[in-house]
Amino acid sequence: MFEITSSHINIGMRGIPVGTCRTSFVTPSEGVHYCGYPIAELASMSPEDVVYLLFNKELPNPKQSAEFKADLQSRGALPDGVESVLSSLPSEGHPMDWLSVGIHTLGMLDGVNNWKEDAMNLIARMPRLLGLIFRYREGRTENIPSDDLSLSLVGRFTNTLDLEDIDSSVMNQVLATYLVLHMDHGGGNLSTFTGKAVASGKATIYSSMAGAMNALSGPLHGRANQSCFEFVKKIGTSNPDEVEDFVRGELQAKRPVFGFGHAVLRAEDPRATVQFALGEQICPHDEYFKTIRVLRSVAPKVLSENPRISNPNANVDIASGTLLNFVGLRDPEYYTTFFGWARVAGIGAQIVDERTVMRGGKGTPIYRPKYIAEEQTLRHVD
Repeated sequence: MFEITSSHINIGMRGIPVGTCRTSFVTPSEGVHYCGYPIAELASMSPEDVVYLLFNKELPNPKQSAEFKADLQSRGALPDGVESVLSSLPSEGHPMDWLSVGIHTLGMLDGVNNWKEDAMNLIARMPRLLGLIFRYREGRTENIPSDDLSLSLVGRFTNTLDLEDIDSSVMNQVLATYLVLHMDHGGGNLSTFTGKAVASGKATIYSSMAGAMNALSGPLHGRANQSCFEFVKKIGTSNPDEVEDFVRGELQAKRPVFGFGHAVLRAEDPRATVQFALGEQICPHDEYFKTIRVLRSVAPKVLSENPRISNPNANVDIASGTLLNFVGLRDPEYYTTFFGWARVAGIGAQIVDERTVMRGGKGTPIYRPKYIAEEQTLRHVD
């Protein structure tokens, strides 16, 4: 299946097979697929139906969809004590640090030590937890609306957030699309791999997911969406010549051009294509959207001049920040928390698979990759 040579050492295990995945796969031309379905075909579905797909490997029929949504609603109430923990956290901490602490808190207060039950409970409680993280971190702790468990997952978040002068229906549309597009991405990305590795030692879903969120928080992984929107704001124009000059200047200064490239894809990421189509529908005249529209055209042309760049095309991060900003979520520090919210479903489904389905139900063993000793010789204390 795979011949390992010295060239495969110290490259982050990139491309080395280590397991199997039942929830998703990625192809160079069509990008991510969930349980066999190309992501573009799922993008307009409800997040709840896509969560059902990841856990059950089939899309729900109308009866199954209604029952699953009702089940998630029945699990959604947060245990007492979460808000007191959030109120004690320093506002200087990054929102992803708050999310990790919040997930740990849920596990300490109300974990049941059952892989699937804990995964479902966490998915159901994420909207309220994330909304409260926004409120407490921003100091908006007065008059927080009660959690309306009759609402959708996304609706419960926006209800908790309770922002003024926004169109909640458009925000819900953008967030629902965002969640579906980001839920899963194969088994070997850093956050998923980390979550599954922690779980392989029989840590809880909550500890495993907190570890996954810590992995996601880095600028080379989930926090790239924050960096990408900050990059777009820095461009400051939608004039094609000026955008091209800016991109060339960044490359010349050896700085990254955010929102382009992918480890597997060799075409534009379908998740980017979906978000551009949504942007043309809801905010075609937004200044930042006009910038990324031009960037989408200009940057691949410039990047493709470098023969070492195998994929100069737009990836999932290019448009997400612009759409979130347009609907009223204007602090890019929070953007990775939406990535984390989405990925809880995919990582949770993969952990449940690895702990309860793989190897005939025995589960995969504890992760233990081999490292080769280097620059060490046997010696003794004199």
